[in-house]
Amino acid sequence: MLSLNSDTLERLNATLPASLASRRREALREYGRLDMPNPKEENWKYVTLGFDLDHMTIPATPGDSLPEGDFLAALTNRAGSAVMVDGRLIGVENHSEAWLGSATEAWEAYPPSDLLTPDTDKFAAAALAFSSDGISLRIPRNRAVDAPFVIDVQSTLPDTVTFPSLDIRAEENSEATVVVLFRSPDGMASVMVPNLQTTVGYGARLSVTTVGIMGTEGVTVMHHRSRIGRDATFRAGEIGLGGRLARIDLRTTLEGAGGSVEVVGLYFGEMEQVLDYRLVVNHVGRSTSSDVFLKGAVEDQAQSIFTGLLRIEEDAVGTSAFETNRNLVLSDGAKANSVPNLEILCNDIICGHGSSVGPLETEPMYYLMSRGLSRERAERVLVRGFFEEAIDRLPLDDLDEPARQAVNRRFAEAQEGGRV
Repeated sequence: MLSLNSDTLERLNATLPASLASRRREALREYGRLDMPNPKEENWKYVTLGFDLDHMTIPATPGDSLPEGDFLAALTNRAGSAVMVDGRLIGVENHSEAWLGSATEAWEAYPPSDLLTPDTDKFAAAALAFSSDGISLRIPRNRAVDAPFVIDVQSTLPDTVTFPSLDIRAEENSEATVVVLFRSPDGMASVMVPNLQTTVGYGARLSVTTVGIMGTEGVTVMHHRSRIGRDATFRAGEIGLGGRLARIDLRTTLEGAGGSVEVVGLYFGEMEQVLDYRLVVNHVGRSTSSDVFLKGAVEDQAQSIFTGLLRIEEDAVGTSAFETNRNLVLSDGAKANSVPNLEILCNDIICGHGSSVGPLETEPMYYLMSRGLSRERAERVLVRGFFEEAIDRLPLDDLDEPARQAVNRRFAEAQEGGRV
C-alpha cells in the first residue's frame, strides 16, 4: 500500500510526461495546504465525513474484478468498454472509430480537459496528484456512435482510497452515449474519488450517465466538470443507490451560444446512507438552456442533500433555465435537504426552480385502498409512480428496467422488514 505523500507521487510520476508530473506536484502542494472538508463549509453543509485522507493508502496493485451485476448485464450492446479496478486500467475493448484507452498513453495526442482545479477541496487536490491511471474517450468530429460506451470503475480492496480519472470529449458534430458505473462489494470500507471531465464541442451531442452502486460501507466523492460548446447538447444522467456516502459535485459551463444541458436522475437512500448532490450550471453563452430534474427518496435514517445553483451571466441573453428537485421521506428517521438557488445577472431570460420534501400523499393512498389495494400495495404503487418520470427521462433506455427494479426492491424490502 502507498501513502499519500511525495514519495508516492514521485513513484507515480516516474513514467509520466514532464508537464503532467509538474502539474501533479502543484496539486500535492495544494493537498498539503487544505484541510479536510467539514459541515461548517457551505459546500459541505450537512455532511460529516468521519475519515481523513491523510490516514489512508493507495493500492499498489489492483485486486480481483467484481461480478457483473444487474446494470452491467443490461448493457449488452456496446460500442466499447473499459474496466478500471482499484485505480488501474485493466481492460479495454473498442468496436468503434473513437479513441478509448489509457489517458497516460493519450497525453500527447489528446491532452486532458483540465476543468478541475486542485483548490476546489482536498479531495480534488488528491485526485489530481495521486491518480495512478486514467481513461480517455475521444469521439472524432462528424462521427455518430449508436451503441453506448461502458466504463466500469471498481474498488475491491478494503481500507483504501483510489482516484480514477475519466476524460470524455465529443468533438465537433459528433454524437455518443457513455455509461459509467462505480462499484464496490457490500460491507467493505473504501473511498473512491473519481475525477470525471466532459467536453462537448461545437454541434456535438453527448450523454453521460453515472450509476452509483457502491457497497454499504463504500464512499464516493466525485467531481464532474463539463464544458458545453456552441449549439452542443449534453445530457447527464444519474442513478444513485449505493454507498455509505455518495457525493457528486457537478459543475457545468455553457460557453457557446445555443448550447443546452439536461441533468436527470434518481436516488434512493436507506439505512444510514448519505446521498449528496451539489450542482452548478453556469450560463455564459447567448440563447443557452438547461433543465435539472432530480427525484429521490430516503428511508430508515438515510439523508439526501441537494443544493443547486443556476447562474445566468450578464451577457447570457435568451437563456432558458429550470431546476426541479422532488423528495419522498418514507420514515421518521430519514431526512431530505433541498436548496435550489438562482443567481441572475441578465434580464432577458426565462428561469424557474422548485423543490418539495414530504411523505407519500394521503389522497392517492386512500383512493388506491378504496379500490381494494392493501396499504402496503398502495404505497408500492405510489413509490413506483413517483420515480417513473425520472426513469423515463434517463438518457439510455437500457438502464430503465434495472433502475426501476432496484428502487422498487429497496422499498419492498423495507416494508417487509417493518422499517417504513
